[in-house]
Amino acid sequence: MYNSRQRTGVANLPLHGGKVPPWLFDRMSRLAQEIVIVTVGEFGCEEMLRRLSDPYWFQGLGCVLGYDWHSSGVTTTVCGAIKEGLRGLENELGLYAAGGKGRASRRTPGEIENRGHLLTVDPSSLVYASRMSAKVDNSALQDGYQLYHHSFFFTRHGAWAVVQQGMNETTRYARRYHWLGESVSDFVSEPEAAICTQARGETLNLVASESARARDVMASVAAEEKPDSLVHELSRLKTLSLPRRPHISPEDIHPDRLRKIFVSAYERKPESFEALLALQGVGPKALRALSLIAELVYQTPVSLRDPASYSFAHGGKDGHPYPVDRKTYDHSIVFLTQALDKARIGDREKLDAFRRLKSWV
Repeated sequence: MYNSRQRTGVANLPLHGGKVPPWLFDRMSRLAQEIVIVTVGEFGCEEMLRRLSDPYWFQGLGCVLGYDWHSSGVTTTVCGAIKEGLRGLENELGLYAAGGKGRASRRTPGEIENRGHLLTVDPSSLVYASRMSAKVDNSALQDGYQLYHHSFFFTRHGAWAVVQQGMNETTRYARRYHWLGESVSDFVSEPEAAICTQARGETLNLVASESARARDVMASVAAEEKPDSLVHELSRLKTLSLPRRPHISPEDIHPDRLRKIFVSAYERKPESFEALLALQGVGPKALRALSLIAELVYQTPVSLRDPASYSFAHGGKDGHPYPVDRKTYDHSIVFLTQALDKARIGDREKLDAFRRLKSWV
């Protein structure tokens, strides 16, 4: 359905207020449970992860469960319903869910480690995958969206997928990021296979292929340049030649405040950009500062290409911003229809779910 890249897609959705009423969430959890049981039983846990990482299928699942097709809440609610639906069945299915919205997202590492005795792999590798997927989308790809939701799905054999979402306070839109771990070999080079958004703009994209040389320079500068030299260089650039770009403004550059991070990086000597990104404390502002030095001092520009490629996971009927991918769309519908048909739920709930699917079609 998608080529074998690491991150499989991103969806942009308007922010909606309010909460899901308990009576609806209870039904969503039960229906999600049945769809997961059928999918895992028929196709295995790895296929379930592929489905969760597919923006088309995930969006369709939200519709079938009874949530607004274009609401940002579909992300948090569907992930929550799946996590609740898995409760008590994790060991039987071999599929686990961790994380969630807000504070729950910060409990992801602990939830993974607590299941370490049930896994055939070292849980630390899963904790690293969870942390790095969040760091990439929050810091290495600076598109204006601050993550507030992170759900991590994994199997007892170490396969994993991520569904996480960021919020843009200015535009009041949310952007959803999907990751699939089975093909991850490099967290910091072109990890996206597809990104959905309503608008594209200038983005500090440190994981673009065009940024490869800049990534090497940034890691080298952080490891080899003495912190005082970096602070001095930033102070000079700030007063002399700071470029006018959306991702960098004079207010962003505080050389003295960044000195502590530069000292940490200098002492740790990161051997690569991924190692630099993994360091505690290295976030968006430190990366912006290093990218500025790489560009203006070492003439290695970073990419400003927004990797977004389509909107709402389905495109538009009028062909804007791109034509609907009918083959993938239809495949998702067929898959969900078959899962519903085999689900062990009441006739009324099944009928309602089919009606929602028909409405989506």
